[in-house]
Amino acid sequence: MDIGGINIITLLATLIVASVPILMAALGELVVEKSGVLNLGVEGMMIIGAVIGFVVAVQTGNPVIGFLGGAVAGAALAAVFALLTQVLLANQVASGLALTLFGLGLSSLIGQGWNGIRPPLTRDVPLGPLSDIPVLGPVLFSHDWMVYASFALVVAVWWVLRRTRAGLILRAVGESHDAAHALGYKVRRIRMAAILFGGAMAGMGGAYISLIRVPQWTDGITSGAGWIALAIVVFASWKPWRVLLGAWLFGGISVLQLSLQAAGSRIPVEYLSMSPYVITILVLVFISSGRGRAMGAPADLGKTFHASR
Repeated sequence: MDIGGINIITLLATLIVASVPILMAALGELVVEKSGVLNLGVEGMMIIGAVIGFVVAVQTGNPVIGFLGGAVAGAALAAVFALLTQVLLANQVASGLALTLFGLGLSSLIGQGWNGIRPPLTRDVPLGPLSDIPVLGPVLFSHDWMVYASFALVVAVWWVLRRTRAGLILRAVGESHDAAHALGYKVRRIRMAAILFGGAMAGMGGAYISLIRVPQWTDGITSGAGWIALAIVVFASWKPWRVLLGAWLFGGISVLQLSLQAAGSRIPVEYLSMSPYVITILVLVFISSGRGRAMGAPADLGKTFHASR
């Protein structure tokens, strides 16, 4: 099934794979922002997860351990952000930007000497006759386990936020940390737990890029995926199901521009390459316009909590 020299089935299957890193990072950031914390260090956590996950997977020969290593690395960098913003009460925006710059530099240092090495192969999940179904088989049932894990995480995050006491408390902290504190909830602990979860998710998303999406290590391998994940959270109005759709949309844009280049499209390559980031910038501009609350943003998003007030 080709349209304009582009195989639609291959395009859809590749779209799902391309969306996994930003879906994982965006789900983690969604939980962080639901707690009232704005972490702009997603890009830094992703690329640290990418390099550490790659190194661990190559050293152990096991990609699953590599993903765990990426999650731990992302959570470790998130812990630094939590220390700065929740204990030392540093500005969240400045701390997040500093974290991204630190992550980019540290990943470049750690990654020296690992270029050109192939990581251990992550095989597709054997789903038997399901993968042989016309159209649906190659699109939905011919992927690695992380693709299906990302779908499960969307369901899990939605269920925890909407159907559990823990999710209710997390949302309450994000809506009014003073009220939550007055009720006896440990605001800082709750926010720190959310930050660590977001870091682990971003780290796994980064590891997916270096282990599966682009199975190698190169400097700057995340290519702005963390910023796209931040935009998707707003684009999705802080709802997990919409995060999935937003990840597919942005992943589709990235894949489509590559497919159009390969098909010899007359649209200049530069325009195609910058299209995902232009859309991200427009979304971030919309955030700064002050309309975030009307879209469903937590009321205390980005505000510093001080227990003595």
